[in-house]
Amino acid sequence: MHPPVDFYNIFSELTEDEQHIVNAWTDYLSNEVVPMINPWWEKGEFPKQLLPRMGEMFENTLSDGNGRFAEQSPLLAGVLSLELGRLEPSINTFTGVTLGLCGRSIDMFGSPEQKDRWLPDLLTAKAIGSWALTEPEAGSDAAMGLRTTAQRDGDDWVINGAKKWSGNATFADVNVIWARNLETGQVNGFLVELGTPGYTVEKLEGKIAKRCVENVLIGLDNVRVPAENRLPGVNSFRDVGRQLAAARAAVGWEACGVAMGAYEHALAYCKERKQFGKPIASYQMIQHQLVQMLGNITAMQGMLLQMAKQDAAEGAASHERASLAKAWCTAKMRETVAMARGVLGGNGILIENHVARLFADAEAVYSYEGSYEMNTLIVGRAITGHSAFV
Repeated sequence: MHPPVDFYNIFSELTEDEQHIVNAWTDYLSNEVVPMINPWWEKGEFPKQLLPRMGEMFENTLSDGNGRFAEQSPLLAGVLSLELGRLEPSINTFTGVTLGLCGRSIDMFGSPEQKDRWLPDLLTAKAIGSWALTEPEAGSDAAMGLRTTAQRDGDDWVINGAKKWSGNATFADVNVIWARNLETGQVNGFLVELGTPGYTVEKLEGKIAKRCVENVLIGLDNVRVPAENRLPGVNSFRDVGRQLAAARAAVGWEACGVAMGAYEHALAYCKERKQFGKPIASYQMIQHQLVQMLGNITAMQGMLLQMAKQDAAEGAASHERASLAKAWCTAKMRETVAMARGVLGGNGILIENHVARLFADAEAVYSYEGSYEMNTLIVGRAITGHSAFV
């Protein structure tokens, strides 16, 4: 696998230890995942035989050795999302859901007992996590429109409603379910384990993107969980918002990675593919498109690098910066993967050339963690002082 495109040398900003972690993931994905992923992507199934080695990768690079997350700079976290997106976006989503959403929810908001119960196993892939906020009728308006409810009943909570899209949930051992507390009206989080009575999971079929990610419809019919399964650190949607800002920043990095992967495959193809007696890379129109792709990628990298530096200085991801990165980078990603697919001609729709897989996966990256429009309005509110939300 070719090295990542880095025209302005942003990877030099990583420390030596951080670079070792990134290199470990690059080697693992390049040698063990990319060569076997296409048939699984085409089947629409997650390759569960990867889990033992992925557990080793989690433990060796993301754990502190004591069953907790290792300290990680915003730049390292971002570049890991970039590298996973560059090489295999479905695996990026799997990792982002089980650790970044489920695991980090427990880490940020959980009780000591919840952390002891789940984090060591999540960080070794002995347990798999999921996370469920979006509903069949509530996506962009999740903060106000959440219909899933939770009601205290003695020593238990009773949850009713439905969720949609929750990745990994077909086989996740634990799912973070966000529901509206009927007593307070505020959003709370609950840990629901696979097999809990009333908790049903149906795999979504017919997806055109991130096909190795097993997304679902979830039914919650009088699901009863003990009081100790509520995440005590969440008392309103504002608490969830802290996590969403980091997730949106990560998607900006992933979008850059997807664009990089598509460009790199396209560049390699153009150097090898001959038409009219010479490589198509020697033609002006092809070079023009390659340079446009490179310009998009380099601009994304520069924006994301500066965002990481600002987040490190302030100690947290800014909603406005994360939303601008998510919206702008996913738009430029979409433009870049379209050009990459185009320069491959008819071969660009065959997954054996990898660009088609990245081209399709880009549509999921463009859509999740807040639509382009919603993230645009978050930034618009920040710069004008006026909210244009409906």
